Amino acid sequence: MRKNIIPARFQSQGTALIHDTLMVPIAWTLAFWLRYNLGILPVEFFDEGLKALLIILPVQLGAFIAFGLYRGIWRFASLPDLLRILKAVAVGSAIGMALLFVITRAEEIPRSVPVIYTLLLLLLLSGPRMIYRWLKDNRLYLSSGQRVLIVGAGKAGEMLARDILRNRHDAFQPMAFADDNPRHHGRDIHGIPVAGGCDAIPALTEQYEIDIIMLALPSATSSQMRRVVEFCEQAHIPFQAVPQLNDLMSGNVRINDLREVSIEDLLGREPVSLDWPAIEQALSNKTVLITGGGGSIGSELCRQLARLKPTRLVILEQSEFNLYSIEMELQKAFPDLELECHLGDVTDRPYVDDVFTRHRPDVIFHAAAYKHVPMLEPQLRQAMRNNVLGTRNVAEAANQFNSSVFVLVSTDKAVNPANIMGASKRAAEIFCQNLNAHSNTRFITTRFGNVLGSAGSVIPLFRKQIAAGGPVTVTDPRMERYFMTIPEACQLIMQTVVLGDGGEIFVLDMGEPVKISYLAEQMIHLSGKKPGEDIEIEYIGLRPGEKLFEELFHEKEALDKTRHEKVFLARHRKVDWEGLTETMKTVAEACESMNIQRLDEALHSLVPEHGPQPNGQSNSNGAEIIYLKK
Repeated sequence: MRKNIIPARFQSQGTALIHDTLMVPIAWTLAFWLRYNLGILPVEFFDEGLKALLIILPVQLGAFIAFGLYRGIWRFASLPDLLRILKAVAVGSAIGMALLFVITRAEEIPRSVPVIYTLLLLLLLSGPRMIYRWLKDNRLYLSSGQRVLIVGAGKAGEMLARDILRNRHDAFQPMAFADDNPRHHGRDIHGIPVAGGCDAIPALTEQYEIDIIMLALPSATSSQMRRVVEFCEQAHIPFQAVPQLNDLMSGNVRINDLREVSIEDLLGREPVSLDWPAIEQALSNKTVLITGGGGSIGSELCRQLARLKPTRLVILEQSEFNLYSIEMELQKAFPDLELECHLGDVTDRPYVDDVFTRHRPDVIFHAAAYKHVPMLEPQLRQAMRNNVLGTRNVAEAANQFNSSVFVLVSTDKAVNPANIMGASKRAAEIFCQNLNAHSNTRFITTRFGNVLGSAGSVIPLFRKQIAAGGPVTVTDPRMERYFMTIPEACQLIMQTVVLGDGGEIFVLDMGEPVKISYLAEQMIHLSGKKPGEDIEIEYIGLRPGEKLFEELFHEKEALDKTRHEKVFLARHRKVDWEGLTETMKTVAEACESMNIQRLDEALHSLVPEHGPQPNGQSNSNGAEIIYLKK
């Protein structure tokens, strides 16, 4: 078979040039014919008119090329192409007629012919281009693709419909729009009717025999998405969504990169507005250390901080795989970032000191912690060693090496803790806050609830259970938890660096709590199945250390507002510093000797609200902390 050596691009340009070349004599002839009222052309035309065409044709073709008529593609002909045609026709006609006047005085050419010729040529050049694009864009209506209902008739919906019509031949066939804006009802977008509001989605899917629903709502709030998803679920057909607005603005995805609706869409909140100039000033051109940098929060902190262009980003992580993963990701996304990755444990004090000696970090985000509540309940020593002594090691190193800021990432489970994990984090809060008064380093604590999709959280567990066919296990139908997205949590953590003077505990605004049973039901719905029919929900009772409801701050902590509406400050209760340091020594000695009884007593001494001390004595030596409202 003979291979075609001419690229398709030049074949297309050649075809367009041939078309335009033919249109010039046709327009010229028609101009004369119209001038003589569609009658028989006089003999003089065949002499002077055809001679004039020998001048008009090359001049006109030169204007076509000069104005770039063949840089565009007919498939995507648009207003700029029409403007180029108008300029090329007008200039070509003017120059051609000027040459005719100079050469032949144009005596045999009626004065109306150039005007008629110009209008006809403009129509003959632009008309076929527009018809070709219309046929291409509407070819989908004759295809056998899936019939689509687009929810959202705004800019995103229009772009989605246009991209489908252009690029998804034989795949999708847009049939109608649904939109809550009554001004859009009854109108057409690219020939597709806006047939009703979102509450009409179930009826519209039947009326138009819809196969799939596409949600073009990139800037919708979580409450708006929940409402729309409820209507989609009533239609009992698949539905997908365009990427979120921040992803579209980043340029990483396109409008037609459809995705499954996620639980984050339903539980997320309004985008957080941050004081980015102040954050950038506080964190750029600094050496930043992140402990636990391979975990859910730590890795996202790495991504966010890398964009701020620190002098050096240092990661300390005990999981070899997590450290490898975040290192590969950052090296690819930020090739110019000076990155130092250390495989180590925050409980290894000599190693921690060595990292500080080598890098002398200005800002530390301490995200390393054990956080699995039921698992830590019988693991008191490991919880205290990692969450308390590990925090002390990094905090004391920050003090010793004169770091500027130390941010402790804490949890709402530290408030009136009912479990070992929460109590150990509360003890870490107490130490960092009280160390602040004896150091030039600013020690700040941030406290928030569950983050959507973090490792070990309920959402990945539910996904696995749904994929396995169930049952989805929920502890109690009354259980509630606060949720926020990982990026939002990390952004607010960085914001506290700007807000804090040292010694504070900031509570991040977590919004309204969500019932875990509702979370399970929605995740089952989003998987395309029905709760109680396809996937069972099984209530198994509270596990060790779990509470039905989490709290964001202690009842004795008076909340204050900060400059940021999503961050609150809670007043703390102080402890005696010498007594605190002695108790911390006791914790270290008990960990070394595996003395669980002494550890239990020390924990209750540090966190009396965790419950009565094992020996039955009470301890009123509470710690004053600053809590921030989530």
